[in-house]
Amino acid sequence: MRLNKYISHNTRYSRREADRLIEAGEVTLNKKVLQEFGYEVDPEDQIYIKGKLLKVKASKELTLIVYNKPKGVLVTKRDDRGRTTIYHKLAGKFRHFVPVGRLDYASEGLLLLTDNVEVATALMESSLERTYNLKIDAPISSEMIEAMKEGLVLEDARAGAHEKSKIYSMEFAPFSAFEIRAEGKNFSKLRVTITEGKNRELRRFFAHFDAKILDLKRVSFGGIELNNLPTNKTRFFSRKEYDEVHQFMKRKKSNEQAEIKNQANHAKQVREKVDKPKGNYRKKG
Repeated sequence: MRLNKYISHNTRYSRREADRLIEAGEVTLNKKVLQEFGYEVDPEDQIYIKGKLLKVKASKELTLIVYNKPKGVLVTKRDDRGRTTIYHKLAGKFRHFVPVGRLDYASEGLLLLTDNVEVATALMESSLERTYNLKIDAPISSEMIEAMKEGLVLEDARAGAHEKSKIYSMEFAPFSAFEIRAEGKNFSKLRVTITEGKNRELRRFFAHFDAKILDLKRVSFGGIELNNLPTNKTRFFSRKEYDEVHQFMKRKKSNEQAEIKNQANHAKQVREKVDKPKGNYRKKG
């Protein structure tokens, strides 16, 4: 997990506050100052903030909710400009929940939240499908269709990004599916399904083709559907949805254990090859 997300998920700090702490040299790893915003935290890392060890939140219980986020609401704990966040909208009993990824200020729709950081991280970093309804201010071009089918690599992906974003380049995987639902001279409506959750990914993608997203609504994440849940309302997961999450986590852990075993076997084979005594060869003649 990226350093700022790790701090936000396990403390009272928002991601922006975490960025400021990192920039100020207040975050250390084994007494060494960490100033890499993209540093990926290892489970064994001991992270300190202002000299105090960050204690990872442990939770054996699991509660998951679906929230229909309205437009004009931030997915963060606090905003330095005093704008409304999801925690102003959510009931008090959900104030300690962490979101699974984000929807930006102008976007709406399905947002998953949970009281289990491990599950939130696993879902957020997964390749589970995310489905969105979009409206853009341009007709669909053949170049857009090709990029949705084949993927796209941009060295400069700042168009469509937040003005303070530190992410410049971006690689877009091929869309899992897309459907053009309506098209006029100056607009198009689409339903798209992707398997990533990168920073403003869809806004950056279409901005590359000089198309601005006018409306963006997430309607599904990993098979969890928004359906008819009213705006600004929440619902708990169904038993079937909980079972699917437990199965997902079980598969994830099984895959991780298999990968560790494979790496250990590979390392053993390399050692045996290096340690294997070389044969003695006699030169003929």
